[in-house]
Amino acid sequence: MLHTPVLLKEILEYFNPKPGQKFVDCTFGFGGHSFAILEKVLPGGSVLGIEIDKDVFDQNEIGIDPPSPRLRRASGKTGLVLINDSYVNLKKIADKNGFKKVDGILLDLGVSSWHFDKSEKGFSFKDEEPLDMRLDCNTEKSAQDIINNWNYEDLVKIFSEYGEERFSKRIAKAITEYRKEKAIKTTADLTNIIKNAIPSKFHHSKIHFATRVFQALRIAVNDELKNVEKVLPQALEILKPGGIIAVISFHSGEDRIVKHYFKNQKDEIEILTKKPITSGDEEIKNNSRARSAKLRVARTNKH
Repeated sequence: MLHTPVLLKEILEYFNPKPGQKFVDCTFGFGGHSFAILEKVLPGGSVLGIEIDKDVFDQNEIGIDPPSPRLRRASGKTGLVLINDSYVNLKKIADKNGFKKVDGILLDLGVSSWHFDKSEKGFSFKDEEPLDMRLDCNTEKSAQDIINNWNYEDLVKIFSEYGEERFSKRIAKAITEYRKEKAIKTTADLTNIIKNAIPSKFHHSKIHFATRVFQALRIAVNDELKNVEKVLPQALEILKPGGIIAVISFHSGEDRIVKHYFKNQKDEIEILTKKPITSGDEEIKNNSRARSAKLRVARTNKH
């Protein structure tokens, strides 16, 4: 079940994978980036794929279908190592699986189109689904917990900071008023509350009026920005001298964290992208998710 990987051509250009090399894909998904890399590192090379979502991981385990016979033969233990865990535990996972000094590390942040279209976890406001949004179902905090239990000030904070929502206060107030009468359980419940809280002239904007709140909730549920801060130092620790780290982000907060981290590590790394790389018109036409993608790449110093 291969999904369209974003900025694949650029990733392969910066990584320049060769036979015998080792790479880590911290956000495996359905393997779009990983299989393209794996094809280049065989024979003798390998890819460690880390996937946090058990539902996605199970689909890969059952129905993984590499795009060439060569990969089908190799994607056992020798070629592809697939682990169900969070990339927050990158160092521990890499050590345990023999990926201690690797040639490249990829982080493709955010969530996949499958999560919006098929997960039924409430990532999208298009269908009526339970408000969940957890990538790791073992965690306690769901979108429903946040919406029904967090106070007004905290809701305003996440809507403003994570969603850059201009009507954060109005929406947070509407949520706190609504839940006094009944619990907010579904995506439809929340979408209707947002719609009634904002001026009607914004109901038909280019970006759907619920987009920013749903994005903010997803980030809060999964601690996405904090997790990026936690994984970057680990990535540099397991890269070999001259190794490449590539990060694709879809949110300004994520991109800011990566940008600042790279700048603060200028004694340890060389930044290869002075400005973030973005998708071209053709890629955006074929994959709308690519529109907001930003790629930053750095190389560890060769010492």
